[in-house]
Amino acid sequence: MGELLIRGPWVADEYYRDERSVESFHDGWLHTGDVVTIDEEGFIKIVDRTKDLIKSGGDWISSVDLENALMAHEAVFEAAVVSMPDPKWQERPVACVVLKESYQGVVSKEDINQFLEPQFAKWWLPDEVLFIDELPKTSVGKFLKTALREQVKEQLAERS
Repeated sequence: MGELLIRGPWVADEYYRDERSVESFHDGWLHTGDVVTIDEEGFIKIVDRTKDLIKSGGDWISSVDLENALMAHEAVFEAAVVSMPDPKWQERPVACVVLKESYQGVVSKEDINQFLEPQFAKWWLPDEVLFIDELPKTSVGKFLKTALREQVKEQLAERS
């Protein structure tokens, strides 16, 4: 696994009046922010975004892998995983889950983690599972993780 870097004659090294684009280029290579794997036949699979990976105890946890597994649970309508700071492990995953209407109030954090246990190492399991009414989304329907991180931070602070 690693970050996808690209370069070529048709890769623009900056965008018109956008100073942020300069930060994405190093030595002529565009750092895409996509984490990819390459199989033995040379096919590239995008597995996550660098900003969405969770660094826990020096190892990486893929938010996308956890989200895909959560979405396979029969009670889950949609789910997203974000990282929260942790004094011991640096970061830990927090699962934000929207349950299907018929499962609301019936499914617990323990049920979710029990479902995930056979698929992941124990240290990948979310420390928190927050059941929420809806996930914040962008105008094109993607999860808005910046807003979700703030929402999680507020909910966890309220519990303390």
